[in-house]
Amino acid sequence: MKFDVIVIGAGAAGLFCASSAAERGKSTLVLDHAKKPGKKILISGGGRCNFTNYYIEPEKYLCKNPHFCKSALSQYTQWDFISLVEKYDIKYHEKALGQLFCDDSAKEIVSMLMSECENNSVQFSFQTEILEVKKIENDDFLVKTNNSNYQCKSLVIATGGLSMPKLGATPFAYKVAEQFGLTVLPTRAGLVPFTLQPELKDQLADISGISMPVTITANDVSFSEDILITHRGLSGPAVLQVSSYWNSGDEVSIDLFPNGSFQKALIVAIEKQPNLTLKNFLSGVFAKRFVEKFLELNSLENIPIKQLDHGKQSHLVEIIHNWRIKPSGTEGYRTAEVTLGGVDTDHFSSKTMECKSVKGLYMIGEAVDVTGWLGGYNFQWAWSSGWVAGQNV
Repeated sequence: MKFDVIVIGAGAAGLFCASSAAERGKSTLVLDHAKKPGKKILISGGGRCNFTNYYIEPEKYLCKNPHFCKSALSQYTQWDFISLVEKYDIKYHEKALGQLFCDDSAKEIVSMLMSECENNSVQFSFQTEILEVKKIENDDFLVKTNNSNYQCKSLVIATGGLSMPKLGATPFAYKVAEQFGLTVLPTRAGLVPFTLQPELKDQLADISGISMPVTITANDVSFSEDILITHRGLSGPAVLQVSSYWNSGDEVSIDLFPNGSFQKALIVAIEKQPNLTLKNFLSGVFAKRFVEKFLELNSLENIPIKQLDHGKQSHLVEIIHNWRIKPSGTEGYRTAEVTLGGVDTDHFSSKTMECKSVKGLYMIGEAVDVTGWLGGYNFQWAWSSGWVAGQNV
């Protein structure tokens, strides 16, 4: 069977690309090895899909070429996608920092994408294994599958990265890239919890479940959001964000008092309540269970705060504003929301997402080396890159 366009991957980028292409009158087929479309969409945002962000900016994306994402993000913006969501009367709300979530369910986003595809006569083949992809005469592609063989002028790879293998993530995009002589940059898990050295992990296990606002820094990049202590290590939005900038062996710095001067707060307390014990003073700022553990970890004596001499005050202020931890690693692709790295964007036109050296080959979404921050940025890259490819296939 012959199509104008074949999209491999029925995730966010693939579905959006297919509807974008078919809307232009292109005969379009979507192939996927899963039983149903949009598996990652369905579990995202706690089942409510953080589908974009009010504050999309190229600076909030990691890529070897920081300029690459600018064109697609400007051609199809967050406002364009929000308009589509509103057209389908999907109710949504803003959480922190411009993050937009469905009021009801991520299923509404998948239904919307499928409706857009069906309205434009996109064809689907699920539970389909790709056996071979190759260039044939007339610059066409031949896609051999376990069900049938297909031919197309334009082939779009939208199979994502390696994150969340239980949802079916595979290195398919990287294998296709290598087959056509394209560079695949080293990959690693991004937006992922940290694991800790056994001793610290065991010490913090007693207080798992405690969450608090912090500023966390790795390699001079900082995020101010909540951190969550878990039985495996550290999680929460601040940790997920900074994990994309952290490299194995690096320390992270955690400011436990991010919105002011702890020294000033301490001096005021010493003046007003000099007999207050250090534990009781800190318990007015942090959760009591955390304070007990923090005193123990840092060998801090529970004395009246008036007895804190200059050296002890300075030490306390330092560890509150600069609690240094060296993660042992991350939880890896198993729980990572995204894959850092991937197919080198130098091989593609930023304006069309077409491969410069292989006519008719496109790669979009998480398959390429573009990774957004937590908070709807990666979905917006899926919509933007998918739409742009769909307009150019």
